[in-house]
Amino acid sequence: MHNSVEEPVRLTSPQAAAVSEINRLDRDLLLQFKKRLRLDSSLSRALVSFQANKTRPGYRWYKFKEAFSASLVESLIDRYQIKAGKVLDPFAGSGTALFAASAHGLEAEGIELLLIGQQIILARKLLEESFDEHDAVVIRRWIDARPWEKETNSVPLPEIRITRGAYSTKTKALIERYLAAMSRESVQVQAVLRLALLCVLECVSYTRKDGQYLRWDYRSGRKQGNKQFDKGAIYDFDSAICAKLAEMLNDWREVKEPFGLFPAANLRGGVRLHPGSCLEVMPLLAAGQFDAVITSPPYCNRYDYTRTYALELALLGVGEQELIALRQQMLSCTVENRAKDLATMNPDWLAAVAAADDQELLQAVLSYLDAQKAKGELNNQGIPRMVRGYFYEMACVITECARVMKPGAPLLMVNDNVRYAGASISVDLILSALAEKLGFEVESILVLPNGKGNSSQQMGEHGREALRKCVYLWRKV
Repeated sequence: MHNSVEEPVRLTSPQAAAVSEINRLDRDLLLQFKKRLRLDSSLSRALVSFQANKTRPGYRWYKFKEAFSASLVESLIDRYQIKAGKVLDPFAGSGTALFAASAHGLEAEGIELLLIGQQIILARKLLEESFDEHDAVVIRRWIDARPWEKETNSVPLPEIRITRGAYSTKTKALIERYLAAMSRESVQVQAVLRLALLCVLECVSYTRKDGQYLRWDYRSGRKQGNKQFDKGAIYDFDSAICAKLAEMLNDWREVKEPFGLFPAANLRGGVRLHPGSCLEVMPLLAAGQFDAVITSPPYCNRYDYTRTYALELALLGVGEQELIALRQQMLSCTVENRAKDLATMNPDWLAAVAAADDQELLQAVLSYLDAQKAKGELNNQGIPRMVRGYFYEMACVITECARVMKPGAPLLMVNDNVRYAGASISVDLILSALAEKLGFEVESILVLPNGKGNSSQQMGEHGREALRKCVYLWRKV
């Protein structure tokens, strides 16, 4: 959820004129939404990110850095009095919105493409619904006896090109014996053991997630750039997995009473997961059924989740070709996304495509980026295609949200503005303008008190400019 790092851009007179026109259109749109842009001191970067989940039982197990916090979801549910009915998250991630909404007695449905997010949601759902004291005893035995250490068999650890060599020889062997020992347990216990393993892969590896890619520690022997990277402590497998299993078990034992992490069945609204891309799944959902949408889509920031979550995806059996297919199915947010033929995918999206075609600020940004590309001024030629795809696909997502929501229902979205080639892109204003054309009223755009600065290179060339981070509130007309 960070802005992409770019090389400095020295603007020529024509380029400066184009940026000036973008800034003029941006000011016009800002004026249009001025009364609805509201600085909200109750919002913080921790609240709208994973940071506030670090101490929350259940939510803290897996460090899904792109998630927002359960506290934010709870706050929004209370603030906008979403008291009953069904909530949808089209970009469910690790399920934060789903489980927070369910704990409030709401029916929660989510759509998630990446297998890691699906596994987290399904494992936690299983913990809520069928994990019992007998299973807990088995997990305690795993913590105390460490059966993988005595295991004589092993299950080969699946690898893909970008994960090869991610673990020491010893750690890789322990993971493979852990997988073998795990295969003999019940479905419920396997789900917990697999989730714990997914939770510790990064900390026992030579890698660290870093937005657009995995960074490799110098101890891996793999060269990556000119600078030597030291990720700090690399945890031994036995300690890491035992600590994670103990954390999960303690959370389950301590807060399984009503209104805790696992509310009584009659108090939960329930969680339903739709695996796949929201562009493919949402058109299959019945119209007019949801009382709210609470979500945070991928940002237009070049983050490639198929790379940053490669360790987990490889463990779950995603191969090279499946990884490439996943990258293309994702909402366009990385430079490797190819253009999608949206009108062919769904003729009902023609109005969404037309709304994007007619959005002046968006078209000025796209024209500027195309011109920069033609002059060889971009540090990646895929940026214009990515930005174009992002907004056009988001217009289709907005259209589908309007279709499946009830009149008057709120759509709450967390998103960041971005900057490319010296031009700030007001994602909040552009998406809100599109929403007004596609079935929503923009009630407010809640702005965090502290914006995010652009990249260090951009600051050096263009000066520091804070980029708005916001929570949008749109109402279905």
